[in-house]
Amino acid sequence: MEFKQVIVIRTDLKMQKGKTAAQASHASVEALEKTKIKFPEWVEEWKQTGTQKVVLKVSSEKELLELFESIKKEIPTALIRDAGRTQIASGSKTCIGIGPGPENLINKYTKNLKLL
Repeated sequence: MEFKQVIVIRTDLKMQKGKTAAQASHASVEALEKTKIKFPEWVEEWKQTGTQKVVLKVSSEKELLELFESIKKEIPTALIRDAGRTQIASGSKTCIGIGPGPENLINKYTKNLKLL
């Protein structure tokens, strides 16, 4: 079984590259911490198989929240809100981190999304 972590970024916020990278990093770490608690065996498998990460995109907050609500019951998922210190308003929902988890399970929710 393959394992991966997925980060989903909102493109409508038009974040600069550095901001996007920082938000994706927050999502990756927070989702990993949640997964360690609920499914530590997934984290170990993911580490043993190369820590694959994929970054995908959505075009709106609505799309991001719908994905978050649908997936969070089955796979540990972190919703990231910006602190508002630089480019975007405080509390803006910028991205989600999913897993790591079984690739086939994550793909059920993300297979129609495009790469960032």
